[in-house]
Amino acid sequence: MQTKITTKQPRVFSGIQPTGDIHLGNYLGAVKNWVDRQEEYENIFCVVNSHAITIPQNPKILREKTFELCAMLLACGIDPQKSTLFIQSEIQEHTSLAWLLTCITPMGDLSRMTQFKDKSQKNPKSIFAGLFNYPNLMSADILLYKSEFVPVGEDQKQHIELARDTAMRFNRDYGEIFVVPQPLIQKEGARIMGLDDPTKKMSKSSGDKPNHLIALLDSPDEIMRKFKKATTDSEGIIAFDENRAGVYNLLNIYQCFSKESKEEIEKFFVGKGYGELKTKVAEVVIEGLRPIRESYERLFSDFAYLQEILQKGSETAREIAQKTYQEAKEKMGLI
Repeated sequence: MQTKITTKQPRVFSGIQPTGDIHLGNYLGAVKNWVDRQEEYENIFCVVNSHAITIPQNPKILREKTFELCAMLLACGIDPQKSTLFIQSEIQEHTSLAWLLTCITPMGDLSRMTQFKDKSQKNPKSIFAGLFNYPNLMSADILLYKSEFVPVGEDQKQHIELARDTAMRFNRDYGEIFVVPQPLIQKEGARIMGLDDPTKKMSKSSGDKPNHLIALLDSPDEIMRKFKKATTDSEGIIAFDENRAGVYNLLNIYQCFSKESKEEIEKFFVGKGYGELKTKVAEVVIEGLRPIRESYERLFSDFAYLQEILQKGSETAREIAQKTYQEAKEKMGLI
């Protein structure tokens, strides 16, 4: 039997790491969907800075990026009147519950996690125990708030499966506490690819490549330059064809901002070349991101206001987290 919670709306938990620059893929694939769904769910949004230290970080930069990301989420439209926004490390129950879950998670389950394999291959000299165990912290993030849904891309479904398995194992062995979460898969616009290599998802970890991603704080000139260098092909036909990754990626981005149908877009670009396609995509992105950049600048210049929002978010999150952790601790026989 699955534990149920009593709220007027289903509860959703989402987290994002404060590493690198938040980019177009993050925005269209995750954050924009969070914003658009604020009326549908009881939303808990978390900047998961404790996840960031699974690989070495510069402490000063990590702190700065954490507050920058909080301001950016608000600039994108996260409304503190509708959603709870807080910083993960301010709620100690995240790591406390993660330890309890670590003690009931088979090592085989963790060794199969694809992100551990990928990150350990990219950083073979910096493989620490935290990188192996961090899926338990991710499970704790979700289960701590008895979240019913977790918005994820297809590549994150494995983590939700682990959280589900962990919740069911705990409920079976120690008693009903946790809600077994469901993934909320966003299809359209969920997978924005790199401009330099449209066969690979746009990623912060590839941000050192100058033409890979569009950061939300890129200047209009930078955005135009990057799109003009975007990889296409030699066919010269502008159509939504998934087998032609470069053109398809540009059209997908254009549709996300223009809100036009595929048919309308293809008709508009009939007889036009790739140069004009790249320019038009850049223009709609520049205009779409303009209010976000302007809002971010206002928010980050008023640091006291930003801290006030985060403090209120932490208070709301802590009240839920403390109760859940206390229940789990007692079930396991801890004093």
